[in-house]
Formats: sequence, structure tokens, C-alpha cells
Amino acid sequence: MSEKRVLILGAAGRDFHNFLVAMRDNPAYRVVAFTATQIPDIAGRKMPAAMAGSRYPDGIPIEVEDKMEEIIRDQKVDEVVFAYSDVPHEYVMHIASRALAAGASFRLMGPDETMIKAKVPVISVCAVRTGCGKSQTSRRVVRILRAKGKRVVAIRHPMPYGDLVAQSVQRFATMADMDTHKCTIEEREEYEPHVEAGAVIYSGVDYAKILEAAQKEADVILWDGGNNDFTFYKSDLEIAVVDPLRAGHELTYHPGETVLRRANVVIVNKIKQATPAAVDQIMTNIAKANPKATVIKAASPITVADPAAVKGKRVIVIEDGPTLTHGGMAIGAGWVVAQELGCTVVSPRKYAVGTIKSTYEKYSQTENILPAMGYSDAQIADLKATIAKVCESEKVDAVLSATPIDLAKLISVPVPMIRATYELEEIGSPNLDEVLAKF
Repeated sequence: MSEKRVLILGAAGRDFHNFLVAMRDNPAYRVVAFTATQIPDIAGRKMPAAMAGSRYPDGIPIEVEDKMEEIIRDQKVDEVVFAYSDVPHEYVMHIASRALAAGASFRLMGPDETMIKAKVPVISVCAVRTGCGKSQTSRRVVRILRAKGKRVVAIRHPMPYGDLVAQSVQRFATMADMDTHKCTIEEREEYEPHVEAGAVIYSGVDYAKILEAAQKEADVILWDGGNNDFTFYKSDLEIAVVDPLRAGHELTYHPGETVLRRANVVIVNKIKQATPAAVDQIMTNIAKANPKATVIKAASPITVADPAAVKGKRVIVIEDGPTLTHGGMAIGAGWVVAQELGCTVVSPRKYAVGTIKSTYEKYSQTENILPAMGYSDAQIADLKATIAKVCESEKVDAVLSATPIDLAKLISVPVPMIRATYELEEIGSPNLDEVLAKF
């Protein structure tokens, strides 16, 4: 039987994982290329031969997704595998239609084909959309387990935007490790809160090797998901976070609906910000899709480091980048607390430069706030320059930063930068303490 020629569509995450786990050493497949989208500047690279394996001595090219039909034609592709996340169901079928029209088959690879079994218990925290509250949920789970005397190691969904071989297995236990691995803002947003809490977190590209290393120092593995993807590891407890500020999305986004339907526990976050009608809609959809799940209600209260420095002042609000871009949100925690403190929020949009300007053009809903985009040194420089232009042109008193990291450590700005943070807070019973006690 001849090998099947495959094109994998991805965004530097699940695409590489699916290949390494199910296709690299499988003679039934010949992966001719990856494509890349969602993340800036990740196309035009190669998966190097050192990672791709002996069957691929020249490595595997990574092209832009716009070239899909051309690649199908020129490389005589038999099958297109869709391997990225946080897109509407309709979007997936449009991609499928393009692949089918070009003559190829189209496939989604499922959990049984792509999940790896650990030697220690695994708890996964995933979500139905980017920005639901996975990170604070993961931190809450880690704190509860550590209080019980358990050694917990977190493993984060991949964000390999640089040298893939160098990033194959990454371990973060100190802030210095962020610099050693040349982390982007997006990576720091996920790793720093774990390290600040005294925990260890792994990430990278090769999740079999990552698991092998992590489980040597863990009683429990915590999978800290990315976007709305399902876990890479077979989990003993699957937790899904849903967002009533985007009620209905839990049934209309890929693979978020999969995450909801698989979950043992569903956390309905942001209860206090949402309308009762939205919460009712979420609860109805959970009952229909996954009636056996334990449902926990929760909020994400926001703490401002120095409220007096921003109360009633003119501020720039900076929010978590992926929540606004992949997640499609128009506001985040920073905007919410700015309204509570009576701030006048200055829109940075007309002052945006370079890649920040491009981000505003692509994600037009981010009109009044500044996404903390930082996938490269150049983009971080654009972020800094944008803030400087706003401060120069407007009478801005402070920057209110609601990203999960201390952004002031990465960029200097002309006015005080005040940090807003948020943690998960369950409401009533059941709660995570009770669920994890049973676990």
C-alpha cells in the first residue's frame, strides 16, 4: 500500500504534535508540508530534519495557509489534516470545502489518535474559547493540590515561535528561565504566573519527551491548555471553562465543543459580569451537551496594585493579546476595572505603529484598548512605540495593564504602569476543593 501524501494545516502547536505522535515514523504517511496561520511570522520556516526524523532528511517546509490549493496541486496531496483551534465550525468547513475542491480528502485527528498516556495522574484544564479563564483555573488547581502535599508540574500547550529544535523541551522554574528561552510576551503570560507561585511549568514541541521529563518530578501533571484545544495527554480529570460573556460559543467553535462534551467538570466563569439570561443559556447548553458533568460557578475578581494611581484618571488599558485576537473579545479585565474606577480610557488605535497597527486592522473590535502583542522583539518594540505616541499626544496619567505578566519589566513607558491581576473564585458548592478531594 503506497504512502498517503499529507498536508497539515496548523499554527505552530497541534500540527507539530499530531505529526510527531502519529505520522513521523509511520510509513503510511508522507507529510509534504505544514501551513501556518493565526500567529505572525511563523510561516517560511522548516521543521528541521533533527526533529522531523530520518524519513525527512531535508526537513518539512512550513508555508502560509493561503497557498493550500497550490501545495495540494504541486505536491499531489491526498489528504489535508486540519490541526489548529479557536475557529467557528463554519470556518472549518470552508477550509474543508477548499481542500475538497482541490481534490484532496479532509480530516480532523481525534483524541484517541493523538493523546499520550502518562505514568502519573493527569488533570487537564481546557476551555471552549480563548480568554475564558483557563490560566487562573490552572493556578487554582495547582494551589489546591500543593496544599495537599502533592508535587504538581504544569505542562502548557505549545507556543514554539522560534528555533524548533532549541524549543523541543522547555522547563521554567525561575524568571531567568524566561530570558534563557527568549520567551515572547505571549509565552511569558502563560509561564510567569506559575513560576511566581513557585510552580514548575514545561512547554515546547515534543510532548512525548516533555512528559517523560515532567513526570519524573511530579505526583500529578496539570495540562494547561491553549486556545480552545483539547489536551495532548490522556487525562484522569478533564476540566472545561466556559464564558457566559460569549454564550453560545461553547457549541459553535472548534474544537471547543469537543472540550465541553468530554469534560468531567465544567466551570462557568465570569458569573458576576454576565447577564442572568446569558448564564441561563450557558447552563441550558451544558445540560444538553454534557448532562453528566459537574458544574461549578465562578468569578474572576480583579485586583489593582495601586487603585489611587488610576482612579478617575486618563489611562491606556492594555489587555491579554490572544483574548482579543483569537478570542474575539472587544474588552477584557482591564476595561472592566477601568470602568469601575471611573477612568477615562484613551483609545490607542490612531497612534498605533507597525505590527500593532496591523493588529487593529485585522481585529477591528479592539477599538478602545491595546492588545499586548509581543510575538517578536520587533512587535514588542512596536507596542512600546505605540504607548509612547499615545502618551505624547494625549494627556495620559497612567497605563493600566491587565496582561497576566508584569509588563513593566519588559518595556518602559513615560507614565506609571499599574498592574491589574485576577484569580479564580468559585461561588458556593460544588467547588474545586470538593472535586479534587474526591479525585
